[in-house]
Amino acid sequence: MPHRRHDIPEAEIDYKNADLLKKFTTETGKILPRRVTGVSAKLHRKITREIKRARACNLLG
Repeated sequence: MPHRRHDIPEAEIDYKNADLLKKFTTETGKILPRRVTGVSAKLHRKITREIKRARACNLLG
């Protein structure tokens, strides 16, 4: 079981913050699962939503 991450403030997770969102995706652009990233379920849902929003705005490649 990976260590849980508590160092990511929820306010920083935004679709415009592409550098942070790239940490939660693979090189091919797939979203990493919770068991790999170690974030909570609530935070993972928010990250997923913001990644999809950033993709729609063409901010993530």
